[in-house]
Amino acid sequence: MSGLILIVEDERDLVATLEYALEREGFRTRSAYTGRQALEIAVTEPAPDLVLLDLMLPDMSGTQVCQQLRAGERTRAMPVIMMTAKAEEVDRVVGFEVGADDYVVKPFSLRELMLRIRAVLRRKAPAETTLAPTPYGRLRVDMDGHRVWVDEGEVTLTALEFRLLTTLIARRGRVQTRDALLADVWGVQPGLTTRTVDTHVRRLRKKLGDIADYVQTLRGVGYRFTTDLRAAEDDEP
Repeated sequence: MSGLILIVEDERDLVATLEYALEREGFRTRSAYTGRQALEIAVTEPAPDLVLLDLMLPDMSGTQVCQQLRAGERTRAMPVIMMTAKAEEVDRVVGFEVGADDYVVKPFSLRELMLRIRAVLRRKAPAETTLAPTPYGRLRVDMDGHRVWVDEGEVTLTALEFRLLTTLIARRGRVQTRDALLADVWGVQPGLTTRTVDTHVRRLRKKLGDIADYVQTLRGVGYRFTTDLRAAEDDEP
């Protein structure tokens, strides 16, 4: 697996280290030292396959960069891994809330970073076969094209949100615990808590709009996908 990685980081020594490590692993790299430069590169062909994004940039925050990537038609599905020295849970939650697919804390192991990059890229990779979008009630999902529709309107999801939704769909009708979802969607990354699952479910429901109740909460247990809303049980607020 290879691809083009955009490194957004103002520490030039770290950029050089990341460029060397990534290129040794077979990736191509481009680098940006400011948020504005990163946003310009993100819409330049060839488009990056993944963005490594520092949170502390000289002109704007990495959070703002991520928000603008998620708002752009050409960049909204571009995977983003945030890099930061902020290790508090609240910082991780904010990162995921603005659309990050993963979050690594400095100082980090280069080997771990490479594994996380490959894991995110695998989640983005399309399936080998092409199938028509599959309907689930008012929801239609194109597994190959990473696309989702509610009725006739397309819903844009991040790579991680799409993986969360399709994991729940694959096990529809069965309750999935938060720990099970952490293991299967996030890969049980160190430092993540079940609150991360709750944050992403809230984001996913908001994007699903009128059919948010397809993703049901079972109090004290976890989540379940169903198009039979008569099966709803004691949802949490």
